[in-house]
Amino acid sequence: MTTRLTVAQALVRFLTAQHTERDGERRRLIGATWGIFGHGNVAGIGQALVEYAGVMPYHQGRNEQSMVHAAVGYARQCGRLSAHAVTTSIGPGATNLVTGAALATVNHLPVLLLPGDVFATRPADPVLQQLEVPYAGDVSVNDTLRPVSRYFDRITRPEQLIPSALAAMRVLTDPVETGAVTLALPQDVQAEAYDWPEEFFAERVWTVRRPGPDPVELARAAVAVRAARRPLLVAGGGVRHSRAEAALAAFAEATGIPVASTQAGKGALRYDHPRDVGGIGHTGTATADELARTADLVIGVGTRFTDFTTASGTLFQHPDVRFLHLNIAPHDAHKLAALPLVADARTGLEELSEALAPYKADDAYTDEYTAAKERWERRVDACFASPDPDARPTQPQVLGALDALVDASDIVINAAGSLPGDLHKLWRARSRDQYHLEYGYSCMGYEIPAALGVKLAAPEREVWALVGDGTYLMMPTEIVTAVQEGVAIKVLLVQNHGYASIGGLSAAVGGERFGTAYRFRTEEGTYTGAPLPVDLAANAASLGMRVLRAGSVRELRAALAEARAADTPTCVYVETETSDTVSGAPEAQAWWDVPVAASATRTPAVTAREQYERHVSTRRRHL
Repeated sequence: MTTRLTVAQALVRFLTAQHTERDGERRRLIGATWGIFGHGNVAGIGQALVEYAGVMPYHQGRNEQSMVHAAVGYARQCGRLSAHAVTTSIGPGATNLVTGAALATVNHLPVLLLPGDVFATRPADPVLQQLEVPYAGDVSVNDTLRPVSRYFDRITRPEQLIPSALAAMRVLTDPVETGAVTLALPQDVQAEAYDWPEEFFAERVWTVRRPGPDPVELARAAVAVRAARRPLLVAGGGVRHSRAEAALAAFAEATGIPVASTQAGKGALRYDHPRDVGGIGHTGTATADELARTADLVIGVGTRFTDFTTASGTLFQHPDVRFLHLNIAPHDAHKLAALPLVADARTGLEELSEALAPYKADDAYTDEYTAAKERWERRVDACFASPDPDARPTQPQVLGALDALVDASDIVINAAGSLPGDLHKLWRARSRDQYHLEYGYSCMGYEIPAALGVKLAAPEREVWALVGDGTYLMMPTEIVTAVQEGVAIKVLLVQNHGYASIGGLSAAVGGERFGTAYRFRTEEGTYTGAPLPVDLAANAASLGMRVLRAGSVRELRAALAEARAADTPTCVYVETETSDTVSGAPEAQAWWDVPVAASATRTPAVTAREQYERHVSTRRRHL
């Protein structure tokens, strides 16, 4: 039997019948579709979404990149078992997807992109917003999505949709390959009718695999751990994707091995777990980084070992250090010339625990990192403390006020600027998914739309988007969506009059903070004048959000409590103290490689180059 539908109608109906399953839990694969309509999708996908409005929820976005961020936030909160689709018009609507697609793919988070495309039949050539490429008639702006997609296809004939849609679902549900999936849809093909086999619309369940380790690799891993005297485990985002937190806790408790965490892995153990030693790398704690410098075995679990984690190859300094990588992706498992243990994080940890029994780290080692952790917690307390409640808070004091208010059910979202460093060092994660940092792509503007997606996935939770003024100015538009749909996210807007993180980096590498402050331009050509008279709180209010202004620590505490209790989208606006004489977060505990000018006449750059060369000389190639 066949059913006559347009290509767009067939695709939407197909998507409603797709499900995932893992450990007996079944979820709808595509939970909803985000969209901004224009020519290229309004008459095709737009009409199909009206046709199937009863079974395919729709969310109206304001910016195409933001829609992808919202979808990514949703997918991460759902443990990658459910995702969202995003539809756009052709031209700029489609190219606005590129940044969001890169973010999704870098972080291995599923999102289905459905950009409109130019006519396949070419009745008019060129059409509005078409890119003309003299050497290739089959190229459109959607080809910019190829390198940032895990799967890409252009549907130029109706029957092509069948194998392509199935391939798309396979990639979205593959724990190794998942990321952005793009089906480019020419606007004429979207509206074309075809007789579809009924089997295409049958319910399908895609099993999310948990592959176990190879016995030979497992045996070698166990030998390596037993031989170690100062092992350190580094938990990455793969622990959370696998829902391996309980297995990690059991492994750490049984072995006594301390657990440090990347940005994506923070929260895999609660901050007060005896084995948790905090964040690692450039934004890590002194406890974790000192352990890393003396570790003779580094056990990576679900981490990509990026430059922030390895301090650009300078962190792991033991002369005989070796690496053991438990990762579901072979590409990552072999990094740093490691012993690979290719497996799902939860399955791998469980089997490694069994293979190791009854291994236990030395008591002296346990006592050492326990004492170091206690010392670090006292430093955190000092950063969070507010001696004068009527004074303007520092950024760590802002985090301290929020830390004192939230419980394990709250979710904190951040992505870029100076906040990720402070959060990685200082935040006390109380649950496996409280700490939501997008640091694989570290995309400014992610926080507010991602908060929307997370809140849609977990409507019973309080969701906080922590944004600086730089990030806020990049992408505040989804505030309107939150207001329109009644999604009660909370935005903590921190005003420090510029790009604080890059300003500090600029000063460190000889850039003298040029072009990093939001201030008037002086006659000398610098931006060191008075702060700009920009009222971001008024801007948020103009977009429909309730705004609470806080001018002091005392007012901040009250505003945060009021916002948390609110059932409407609410923003807490606070201006932070940024004077160099005011204590902030502890400085970086490890280096990060940002090349400094090799020749310069200005003293800051000359001095920075000398320091750079000293750090570079400590880099190691782990072979």
